[in-house]
Amino acid sequence: MRSTDFSRTPAPGPAGALFVGATSYSGLRAIVALTPRWLRMVREMRRMRGYVWHKVYWRFPYTLGTIAFFTERDDLLKFARGKAHHELMCWLTDEGSGRATGGYIRIYTAEESGYTNGIWRAEDGRLGHIDTFTPLSYEHTPRTVSHRTPDADR
Repeated sequence: MRSTDFSRTPAPGPAGALFVGATSYSGLRAIVALTPRWLRMVREMRRMRGYVWHKVYWRFPYTLGTIAFFTERDDLLKFARGKAHHELMCWLTDEGSGRATGGYIRIYTAEESGYTNGIWRAEDGRLGHIDTFTPLSYEHTPRTVSHRTPDADR
């Protein structure tokens, strides 16, 4: 069911902007020193207008990453300009500090429409299939979905 209303979906469904980033730290000492600064930044992020949800991930041996969702791209960018984020980035990247060996940030925005089903469908709560696939970039008309009925014996 195609929809532009994600008001009933759980977080991060209502988000319109997504931040994905990671930093490769130089070692355990750098991560321990990071902790109070990072906690301050997360507190500030959660209080920001448009904050929806976030998750932290880890990659061996010393890479920490964040996935954060905001209602709009501007809300996400306002957070990036905030005091705690700015101070953390300065602490992290000061020349010769040796606290990190690399990092990246990517920002994505959500399409206006997407798909909802059942209890998360704001319009009517129905479960159901879509009749056409979303066209690929080179398709001019949507392709019809051929619905298959699952075998009852499986």
